[in-house]
Amino acid sequence: MEFRQLKYFVEIVDSGSLTKASRQLYIAQSALSQQISKLEDEIGKPLLHRTAKGVAATEAGQALYNHARLMLRQHDQALAIARQESPQVQGMVSLGLAATTCSALGLPLVRWIRRKYPQVVLNVVEGMSGHLAQMMRLRQLDLAILFNPNALPDQQPVPLLQEELFVLAPADSPLIPANRDYLTLAEAATLPMILPTGSHGLRRLISAAFEQQNLMVNVVAEIDSLSLVMDCVYEGMGVTIKPMAAILSQEERSRQWRALSIVDGRLLRGNYIYSLGDEVDSPSVSAVAQEIIEVTAALVGEGKWKGVILHDSGRAALRTA
Repeated sequence: MEFRQLKYFVEIVDSGSLTKASRQLYIAQSALSQQISKLEDEIGKPLLHRTAKGVAATEAGQALYNHARLMLRQHDQALAIARQESPQVQGMVSLGLAATTCSALGLPLVRWIRRKYPQVVLNVVEGMSGHLAQMMRLRQLDLAILFNPNALPDQQPVPLLQEELFVLAPADSPLIPANRDYLTLAEAATLPMILPTGSHGLRRLISAAFEQQNLMVNVVAEIDSLSLVMDCVYEGMGVTIKPMAAILSQEERSRQWRALSIVDGRLLRGNYIYSLGDEVDSPSVSAVAQEIIEVTAALVGEGKWKGVILHDSGRAALRTA
């Protein structure tokens, strides 16, 4: 198996067409087909099947594709580092962040990486935690911050922090008395709620807390888009339950919000750093993982990320800052 064969195969899957791939690679289609045939002969299974819209990977092909992308990227990074007279941390690092985490950590982290590691290209992918976990399983991401300590059973995550969940409402909301800065779960249950759908981990955490006290959540809308949830809440359609990170984006900072703690059922959500593992982590991936801890500690220490409890690793970074 040759790297060029893997490169050809990845390009075919990405293009969805042998014709398009041959154009991108500047290789005759017949020569491209021949290389893929050799690859299939070596593996002993078909890697592609034709569809009405072009070609698609078979089950075996998809498995090869997931690993080939990672191998090709590491190959390119290794060559680039070896060719430098003074090797330094460089390469592309793909990082998956949920929308709320991205609101709090995204911009400060990108800014910090650009200053400290100018040769590192940070590829940030925003998505739901479950989707990001799937991308990690497919090796489409190098790192991800997920909310489940068992999201990837074969990997041991690094605990980063715990977020407290608050009832969020506009500062002038008539739904909650102006003199209140906390609520009980029973009081929150009477409010119209705009929450994620039932498949969302945050929704399951919220529902479990109410069910423990035999309370039902008064859900008026189910929305998995953070920005749309916050827009609807700000227009007075209801309230939501989110971590403080939800109001830390550039857009939300221009709005006036109230964050009310829940006194009789404190809701905490863990944040965990996942990586592909020491056997595949490059120096750039390890550097970004460490900077996530450092930047998070700095944001908490400066009071820019409130409502969180740092894990020991973050507190250690805070002490040495």
